[in-house]
Amino acid sequence: MAAPQDKEAKKAAKLAKKSERKAKRTQLFQAFSMQRKEDKALIPWMLAVFLVTAGVIFGLGFVIGLPWLLLPLGLLAGALGAMITFGRRVQRTVYAKAEGQPGAAAWALDNLRGKWRVTQTVAATTQLDAVHRVLGGPGVILVAEGAPHRIKGLLAQEKKRIARLIGDVPIYDIVIGNDEGQVPLRKLQRHLMKLPRNLKAKQVDALEAKLSALGNKGAAMPKGPMPQGAKMRNVQRTIRRK
Repeated sequence: MAAPQDKEAKKAAKLAKKSERKAKRTQLFQAFSMQRKEDKALIPWMLAVFLVTAGVIFGLGFVIGLPWLLLPLGLLAGALGAMITFGRRVQRTVYAKAEGQPGAAAWALDNLRGKWRVTQTVAATTQLDAVHRVLGGPGVILVAEGAPHRIKGLLAQEKKRIARLIGDVPIYDIVIGNDEGQVPLRKLQRHLMKLPRNLKAKQVDALEAKLSALGNKGAAMPKGPMPQGAKMRNVQRTIRRK
């Protein structure tokens, strides 16, 4: 027979899970309401993706002679497609608002997916130009944001400072922006994923240990480009978990 404490613990855990699920639903509903006000095409896109996805699977059921068996699968796949569409449009809106604001690149790096080691603001100016350092399979990636004529010198100084310590490990530099030779904020993750993989996990660990000795230079950057950034980031993570 279970002890009273065990029953109370199970009850508390059940209530906590129920509360967490309710909070997630509330968060998604709030995000949907916000996005719908700014994105008039959201509902038509979600509806179109749902109908096309469900229709294709239901039609496949007719072809193989099992239409009603595949109908539930089609509805589930359509709902998933609509949620993915919602998540991507939320992400696009968030990045559009962040673009061009001080701290936007730092915020985007904080939201990277994958095994990246990010050190924000390794160099900066009082005008909020900044260089951030990312370690990963490609080697060292320096991500700069700010006025081009100022970050050019910041990047050069930081590359020289790092190169003296790490030898022949590849160093890449990225400037955030929409001009020629720059990487738009919304495409930063994709750009990083396209870089060649030059190092193994143990080599990245050793590299991180070496670079931890370097201090940061310059002024501190803001934590994020906009107050609602954290909320939207949590929404995106909630959608991905679903």
